[in-house]
Amino acid sequence: MTEPPRPGHGGVVHPATAVPTPSTDLEPAFAAMFRAHHDFVWRILRRFGVPPDALDDKVQDVFLVVYRRWSDLDPAASPRSWLYGIARRIAADQHRGDRRRERRLAAVPEPPPPPPPDAHLAEGEAAAFLEAFLATLDEDKRAVFVLADLEGLTAPEIAAAVGANLNTVYSRLRLARQRFAAAIAARSRDPRSPR
Repeated sequence: MTEPPRPGHGGVVHPATAVPTPSTDLEPAFAAMFRAHHDFVWRILRRFGVPPDALDDKVQDVFLVVYRRWSDLDPAASPRSWLYGIARRIAADQHRGDRRRERRLAAVPEPPPPPPPDAHLAEGEAAAFLEAFLATLDEDKRAVFVLADLEGLTAPEIAAAVGANLNTVYSRLRLARQRFAAAIAARSRDPRSPR
């Protein structure tokens, strides 16, 4: 008895030997079907436009369907026509999935372009300048300035948070903002100056 052909060798197993009878086991018949028709299924899927990186998975999907629906195979019919129909449906499912994925990706907005490298440098310099400026303020003015100008709290909210009356909060904020404006002016004259 000759050895059944392996995938890639183009051999054909006669349908009668590929279809198990009730007295035979499914596994050897299925293995023979796989060996005999693997290349055929691969070519059909490729010709239906399945991408090369998905071909092996889709061939496996075809043979999983074959295994599950083995009893549907008519022993008198050519297995190739049955495999062709399954492969065509698997390829169509692949294309539908690809189109759905493309529509979902198209619905997602493009991310903004990354900032230029010098933007990170400018952000770092601005953060360092702000930290240096905040270090020049006393604790009360620093708290009011941070809560108002960096965190966006209102003067009444700040007054409640720091336990000061509203006029004191306004006064501290005005002085801190004046110091900040002076620090920015000094920085424009000498970039190393936090004051």
